[in-house]
Amino acid sequence: MRSKRSLPLTLEQKSLDWDLPGLVAGVDEAGRGPLAGPVFAAAVILDDLAPIKGLADSKKLSQKKRELLYDIIKAKSLCFCVATASVQEIDELNILQATLLAMRRAVNGLRLKPAKVLVDGNRLPVLDVRAEAIVKGDSKIASISAASILAKVERDRWCLEVDGLYPDYGFASHKGYGTQAHLSALQKHGPCEFHRTTFAPVLRSLKR
Repeated sequence: MRSKRSLPLTLEQKSLDWDLPGLVAGVDEAGRGPLAGPVFAAAVILDDLAPIKGLADSKKLSQKKRELLYDIIKAKSLCFCVATASVQEIDELNILQATLLAMRRAVNGLRLKPAKVLVDGNRLPVLDVRAEAIVKGDSKIASISAASILAKVERDRWCLEVDGLYPDYGFASHKGYGTQAHLSALQKHGPCEFHRTTFAPVLRSLKR
């Protein structure tokens, strides 16, 4: 009779070895281009035993599909974290460095430590694990797609909340981007507390 130590691991037992080397996290951001609001970043470690259908670049999905996948990702992933860099940090550091800061916070906030991190784009945050930048990774790597969806949904929800505080700017519709309606509101009302004062259209409205 074989001892228990020599018995092969069952599938259930193997699925509990999540803290062992080999986990890969996908990272992406939302909100680099808008004139207002924090930049959001998400890090996701998917479960190979619970694949998620329909993952894609969040920008190519409808709002309804993103919301549906958002709940599925949170339910099925091994772990995830969404983090931000504030408007003040964006103005102090610049948008690139603030984005990398949000990404680092998202990775550091994961409950499980990844062995490798895959980041959408061509720049990497400073991390204490191996990392690789992948251009258009949100359309190539499932975990990056999942991260893009979490970051996008979280930021869109933030915009809806701010729209209730500052309805004159139309955050619910343009999500902070520099649309004509948003630029007109800036000209009429000036910037609010959530506008990025180092971004040219906001800076011009301040000078006026």
